Amino acid sequence: MNLPNILTLVRIFLVPLLVVVLLTRTDGFELWGVAILLGAAATDWLDGYLARRRRQVTSLGVVLDPIADKILISAAFITLVELDLAPAWMVAIIVGREVAVSGLRAIAAAQGFSVPVSDLGKLKMVLQVCAAALLILSGRFEVLAAMGKVALWLVVFFALLSAVRYGREFWRGLDARLRERRAPLVLLPRPERRDTAAR
Repeated sequence: MNLPNILTLVRIFLVPLLVVVLLTRTDGFELWGVAILLGAAATDWLDGYLARRRRQVTSLGVVLDPIADKILISAAFITLVELDLAPAWMVAIIVGREVAVSGLRAIAAAQGFSVPVSDLGKLKMVLQVCAAALLILSGRFEVLAAMGKVALWLVVFFALLSAVRYGREFWRGLDARLRERRAPLVLLPRPERRDTAAR
């Protein structure tokens, strides 16, 4: 357990707090909700930076970091549906994409290969946080509603685009793995033994 992994766990523990703050709808809950969301998102950047800077990249961190991201984003958008700030069908696409990609990564790990995170996936994460923050604040500042909807459409678009990319990389990796297993075993001819005694 190191500092980057602790920050990842902090991000997970902030998720219930975010949901409670948003659903209680107390005075100023939008501002508190956005502050918690941005704080949790900041730990995503910070734990990765510290892990690389300190050379503390661990197997636990590699597995736990994307899980923490998916829990945070899924909880935020599902809560937005409850607050009537986001359409359920769009959130279903976003959350469904996260579950599907997690499943592909689990299968890939079981088969002995990995599907690396792309810049497209990182861009999607930034858009998700921005869209969720704008939609939360739109409940208090109506002028942000249009920006929030545009950002949400962008999130759906990049979610589908990155899902196609992950699916393609997964099938390429799986096909390569299966080809390795089906490759025939080449047996080299045994060298002839010379009978020195007969000579």
